[in-house]
Amino acid sequence: MAALLEGEASGYDLAKGFDASVANFWAATPQQLYRELDRMAADGLVRARVVHQERRPDKRLFSLTGTGYRALHEFTARPPRPGVIRDELLVQVQAVDAGDGTAVRRALEERMSRAETKIARYERLRARLLDGRFEDDYLAEAERIGPYLTLMRGLSFERENLRWCEQSLKILARRAEQADAAEASP
Repeated sequence: MAALLEGEASGYDLAKGFDASVANFWAATPQQLYRELDRMAADGLVRARVVHQERRPDKRLFSLTGTGYRALHEFTARPPRPGVIRDELLVQVQAVDAGDGTAVRRALEERMSRAETKIARYERLRARLLDGRFEDDYLAEAERIGPYLTLMRGLSFERENLRWCEQSLKILARRAEQADAAEASP
């Protein structure tokens, strides 16, 4: 529903914009998104109108209803449930001493690469949002600042991922060197 605060959108538009807006803190497949839109429409939280198109299938455009706005207001007024981390890489790092250190290091390097890619994408989105303005000016003038604040959290999260991966790789490399040196000595 929060994505519809930007205005009316099709399911396709919402799915396409998902990566640029909320993917840094919420994961959903396009199929989940469409199911959720149908459920919200059935619950009266969003309304859908059909737009007939020539040479293309008709599309449904969704918008928030008054009930949807009230539900969002109620949602923001209550304390959030505590978040949980379920990260397979962390379990692998936890067990690295009994496992394949090379595979864990490779997984850390892949995580670093993904973090670097996300940081670059988030920085481009940040530049687009700021549109040449200083951050303080944007925050004072923007109609909605929530998307910017969540973007800043995504940037912080990925920068910390990058820092942690670099630190972990250094430690694991040092341990591997010590193990190699111990094996080589008589």
